[in-house]
Amino acid sequence: MRQPEDAPHAFQAAWNNHDMESLGALFHEDATFVNRFGHYVRGVEEIVKLHAPIHATIYSDSTLENELIDVVAISDGAAIIHFWSRLTAGAAHPAGPHAVDTLILAVLTRQAGGWRIKALENVTLTNPRTGAAVLRDEQGS
Repeated sequence: MRQPEDAPHAFQAAWNNHDMESLGALFHEDATFVNRFGHYVRGVEEIVKLHAPIHATIYSDSTLENELIDVVAISDGAAIIHFWSRLTAGAAHPAGPHAVDTLILAVLTRQAGGWRIKALENVTLTNPRTGAAVLRDEQGS
């Protein structure tokens, strides 16, 4: 990634190609990742280990569509980004085809001329009264 703004598309491309090597390459070796269910892992190996089984099974026919919200520079070599992510699960998912929206916060830092993710956290949009997942266009976000 040549700039922080590249992260949403790069993450989307790795996910949609179900390419765990490309997914891992987006992260610093000691990066942290919190999935939408609150599962925390540290390190590229653990991030890939978290994603590989689901990409081989329930998310094998899934796609992501990401949309950058903002980029906040912390310094010349660090930035925080937020982006929307719509996961569309296919027939391989036990719940069948459906969509889920999440909001992703990521911290990126630059090393050796390239940007990588140092920390990423993913939050599922839900109805605060019922806990049911909602799509962002259904809640007016």
